[in-house]
Amino acid sequence: MTFANPSARQPRGPRPPRPPRGAAPRRRPSPIAITLVVLAVVVLAVLLAAQLWTEVMWFDQLGFSGVIWTQWLTRAALFVAAFLVMAGAVFASLAIGYRTRPVYAPSNQEQASLDAYREAVEPLRRVVLVAGPAVLGLFAGIAASQQWSTVQLWLNATEVGRTDPQWGLDIGFYMFQLPGMRFVVSFLMAVVVLSGIAAVATHYLYGGFRIGGSSSTPRMTTAARVHLSVVGAVLMVLIAANYFLDRYSILTQEGDRFAGASYTDVNAVIPSKSILAVIALLVAVMFVVTAVRGSWRIPAIGVGLMVVGAVVIGGVYPAVVQRFQVNPNQQDAEAEFIQKNIDATLAAYDLEDIQISPYAANVTAEPGALRADAETTASIRLLDPQEVSNSFRQLEQVRGFYSFPDTLSVDRYEIDGESRDTVIAVRELDLEGLDGQRRNWTNDTTVYTHGFGVVAAYGNSTTSTGAPEFWQSGIPSTGEMGEYEPRIYFGQSSPRYSIVGNPGEQQWELDYPDDESGGAVNTTFPTDEVSAGPEIGGFLNKLLYAIKFGSEQILFSERVTDQSQILYDRDPSERVQKVAPYLTLDGRVYPAVVDGRVKWIVDGYTTSDQYPYSAAQSLEDATTDSLTLTSNTIEAQQPQKVNYIRNSVKATVDAYDGSVTLYAWDAEDPVLQAWSNVFDTSLQPVSEISAELMSHIRYPEDLFKVQRTLLGTYHVTEPAQFFSGNDAWRTPNDPTAGGDTSVAQPPYYLTLKMPSQDEASFSLMSSYVPAGGNARDVLTGYIAVDAEAGSTAGEPAEGYGKIRLLELPRDSTVPGPNQMNNNFTSNPDVSNELNILARGESQVIRGNLLTLPVGGGLLYVQPVYVQAASGTQFPLLQRVLVAFGDEIGFASTLDEALDQVFGGDSGTSAGDAGNEIETPAPDPGDGTGDGTEEPTPAPTDGATTPPATGDAQQRLTTALDAANQAIQDGQAALADGDFAAYGRAQSALEDALAEAVAADQELNGTAGD
Repeated sequence: MTFANPSARQPRGPRPPRPPRGAAPRRRPSPIAITLVVLAVVVLAVLLAAQLWTEVMWFDQLGFSGVIWTQWLTRAALFVAAFLVMAGAVFASLAIGYRTRPVYAPSNQEQASLDAYREAVEPLRRVVLVAGPAVLGLFAGIAASQQWSTVQLWLNATEVGRTDPQWGLDIGFYMFQLPGMRFVVSFLMAVVVLSGIAAVATHYLYGGFRIGGSSSTPRMTTAARVHLSVVGAVLMVLIAANYFLDRYSILTQEGDRFAGASYTDVNAVIPSKSILAVIALLVAVMFVVTAVRGSWRIPAIGVGLMVVGAVVIGGVYPAVVQRFQVNPNQQDAEAEFIQKNIDATLAAYDLEDIQISPYAANVTAEPGALRADAETTASIRLLDPQEVSNSFRQLEQVRGFYSFPDTLSVDRYEIDGESRDTVIAVRELDLEGLDGQRRNWTNDTTVYTHGFGVVAAYGNSTTSTGAPEFWQSGIPSTGEMGEYEPRIYFGQSSPRYSIVGNPGEQQWELDYPDDESGGAVNTTFPTDEVSAGPEIGGFLNKLLYAIKFGSEQILFSERVTDQSQILYDRDPSERVQKVAPYLTLDGRVYPAVVDGRVKWIVDGYTTSDQYPYSAAQSLEDATTDSLTLTSNTIEAQQPQKVNYIRNSVKATVDAYDGSVTLYAWDAEDPVLQAWSNVFDTSLQPVSEISAELMSHIRYPEDLFKVQRTLLGTYHVTEPAQFFSGNDAWRTPNDPTAGGDTSVAQPPYYLTLKMPSQDEASFSLMSSYVPAGGNARDVLTGYIAVDAEAGSTAGEPAEGYGKIRLLELPRDSTVPGPNQMNNNFTSNPDVSNELNILARGESQVIRGNLLTLPVGGGLLYVQPVYVQAASGTQFPLLQRVLVAFGDEIGFASTLDEALDQVFGGDSGTSAGDAGNEIETPAPDPGDGTGDGTEEPTPAPTDGATTPPATGDAQQRLTTALDAANQAIQDGQAALADGDFAAYGRAQSALEDALAEAVAADQELNGTAGD
């Protein structure tokens, strides 16, 4: 037996290779570097969470978490799929090209010159092989993820129930499936093209593909030939598919004169697309043959023939048909297709059931002509929602940190059993109105958190001073509204974010200023009872929101407690758009007091640009008017073109807790049905709408603007007349828009009775004048839609949405809005008094020019306001302009102005309805009360009565000075709430104006006229 010698050398394993001399030893990663990388990853994760997870919390609090997850998961799936397809295809081309390279590259001058490139690429080959496809895949994934809505509509397509007139396919194919198919084909074409480029470059670099040498044709290895042939065949198949889909897309294209397929398209372009698709498939077969047999001659000839065919068959032949067959007989040749365009456009814009009536408008005012329309004239709105905003601010703002929008809303409320048109606004919080010394994080975020109450005034009446007659006003809010929650935490001018909720007894949120309560009444949002925003009390949530809003105070403030909630994204439109990303929202959001809460009502549209034969319309062009250019709360639509639109959703946002409710207003809309399949828990049925909410739902403005724009052309339904275009209309420019005379007049909400109606209803109206730059500005049409949804729970009124169009005779002499504006301005009596009112320290504002079909004709009404030219400015209604034909009335009251026009017998009593503008009787001022008539005393604030005698020029100057002084005194008195002094100033103003007019007539020799 032998024993191993412990000292004997044991055999060793193979030695690790020694690094070559001069090579630096491999270093282990530094702990500091690892730490920095970990910190960077943590910071990046926190930053992403601050943006993404806070969004999840926001949606979850509202109960719409399914919306954000569906959207994100769809985007993620598309990104991954597109990344894998693009990166995988390009990687495969690069790998195949490299692995099938010749073992020995051919030795010739061309390949010798490529050696340098191969040597340069070789050290980076693995990086390029992975990084190149990854970068392309990244861009492809990002692009594909943007198409999430297209893909979702494709996957959840529904039938429309109508077929196109060319192929007989359901229109849902064009609106839902065709866009998805085109996206897939276009994406795959991009993948194949980039893969082909990668294959050609790789084979050429490594010698599998040569283009030099003695031969004039490219030479390549078998592997390269097969590879490139397969790529070419796949590309030809996709091109064929693209040609095939073009046959359907032609029906949704925009033509020179009308949308959809024309005679040339149907008889030349569509057949040429079919022929080119077959040629492309044949060329694909030729590429497959090349992969097997090895000759490039056949596919080369095929590609050449396809190019020639595309030029001749796809371009020359349709041009020949258009020029020699269509153009000489275009009206007759295109009649069939114009009719298809007319029918499709009316269907796509919901204009099939409009009521078109001829209206031989009278231009001569006759006594008693308004008796049949007394209900309309009694409801004429005298308050311009845009102009009286300053009056609301001065009279109801209370403090500088409250505000009203530049343009107020028009609604209707039942008061004392009567439906009254109302101008309404929410008293919102505006931090910009705070004194700079009080602006700090604590005040901005935890003290000034909400507005308070609504303010409402009758639309057709004013006080004796010309100010709005409020029927709901003040802080705390009082009036006819009854009890409701007045706190406005969510609105159009709310702060970026607020933190509410305090578990202790101390209340620090300002409700409203109040002298009896020590200067202010405070409150705290009951976060233990009501959820209005995500909870922010935990450390992690504090950290995320501190990063999101860039405010470290959120993390360290003691006012952020375990019961705190953070309110952000508070604009009603923004909230609805986030929870319903598939909707296009109306530019106007309006408030209503509903079931004891202030609700913001938002109209949502579903749109498409793929309705066959329907005319495309730019939403921006159709919805831009004088209001969208000047208002801070009304916006025109984005520059998006559509050829289908429905007001499919009515949404509400609670101004107190921010809750969003979406109602499927048009459940028959196929686009909404498709989206309902995507977000199956987002929409409530119309049956859930309460009677009170229904009474405030109205026909949306932007939809009406789009429809009136289309009807300017498509009121003509005869193809021959449509083709000639001799009866095209347009919306008149707004004569009150100041220097910009090319902006459209907005539509107006009014209570009116159209000739075919039995009674007046709340409507949205507009008018038409001839299209063309040199056309006369006379009325050619008048359009109104029943805007009132009624007051029945869960069921809109039968007439809601009924559009009525009055067509005036083609030789109409009824002045258009701008002609009438000129008539008002050039009338001697009107211009004299307006000039007098506008001199000195006063400013005259002419309000919205309203048009109403009454008395067998069209009546124009325009309120006239006066305000100080500088300093404290707010308009007060002082005069009313009225016109019927060429007759003009200008008086202190609507009744008086109507009587002037209709010969003292207008047949109506507008004043009985409350739209009388009363001038208060002079106050004797001496306290005697003996009933003795005294001369009107001079106002205590300095206004003087002009002398009755003297030189005419001196009398005019003195009278104008007195009028200006009276206006200033009246403004000052109203600002101080001294209505007695205001009455005296108004009386002095009347006397001064009368004296000024008399002196001016004497100077001009017209005193006896």
